[in-house]
Amino acid sequence: MTDKFRIGISKDCQTAGGGTIFGEEAFRILDDPAVAWEFLPEHVPELTPEHAARYNAICLMSSKVTRNTLSGPDRKLALVARFGVGYDNVDVSACIDNGVLLTITPDGVRRPVAASVMLYVLALAHRLVLKDRLVRDGRWTEKGNFLGMGLMGRTLGVVGVGNIGKEVLRLARAFDLKLLGHDPNVSQQDVRDLGVTMTDLDTLLRTSDFVSANCLLDDKTRGLFGAREFALMKPTAYFINTARGPVMQEAALLDALRNKTIAGAAIDVFEKEPTPVDNPLLALDNVIVAPHAICHTDECMRMLGEGAFQAAVDLANGRKPKTIVNTEALAKPAWAGKFHA
Repeated sequence: MTDKFRIGISKDCQTAGGGTIFGEEAFRILDDPAVAWEFLPEHVPELTPEHAARYNAICLMSSKVTRNTLSGPDRKLALVARFGVGYDNVDVSACIDNGVLLTITPDGVRRPVAASVMLYVLALAHRLVLKDRLVRDGRWTEKGNFLGMGLMGRTLGVVGVGNIGKEVLRLARAFDLKLLGHDPNVSQQDVRDLGVTMTDLDTLLRTSDFVSANCLLDDKTRGLFGAREFALMKPTAYFINTARGPVMQEAALLDALRNKTIAGAAIDVFEKEPTPVDNPLLALDNVIVAPHAICHTDECMRMLGEGAFQAAVDLANGRKPKTIVNTEALAKPAWAGKFHA
């Protein structure tokens, strides 16, 4: 590579055939004379100080960025651009201490994840997977035993009414669902145009027919959905998690599903990923699962790539990237006078 602004792209963005999950259109953003880019030579669980010394920016999927990553004396890394909105794989405090910016790509996931939540609502309500199996097993005469749940007048509760949560509620209005939200950082005034009633978590759990987890993973939300919370839900209700696996306690969810404390669940995320093939959740017929990829569509991947690549190119050209998570890092002396309009 040249002495241009160096951008490294995590290896897990490549497909088995040598292509990328983002498509050619997103990579056009990197056709900028100020930058040179390459894929990291291999996928690693954690980025090393050598990575931080080689690249000015790293566009990151799943590898961890730790304090050790940023510990080298010859560190060049100034930006970690995450594909997506979750950043639990990045040590934010270490980035702040070292003046490393962290950006996310909310535009890329807002509609795709929200659409995925509604996909799960519809699939659960209509018992789609079970009915699919009836046909495949030649059990047509049993179809009367698997009535679905109509949506009109039912209640959808969204826990985490941020970028994605608001979009879920916006899409849900088309189905004449009653809408509840819970988020300590969102007021009733913030959702006044969505027809949503903000409430406490316990009320949402007791009242909702579908509970959708759309919160970030942090110290407050880790293990948020446990035995107590599932016990509060209706026995006819469904739990949906497209956020992060650790916001739910898998053992508690398993018990709730086995004991019919709740009717079923649809989960795209697990406490440990990849989840083992012998995970007992996978043996239940009232669970729909996906490999942390239910929202992965061409539009989602393209927008994730565009958002992360644009952040890196902006920085290379002296422009402040959008959607900086750790704005405190900008107070470090290294950023004084760096940006122009």
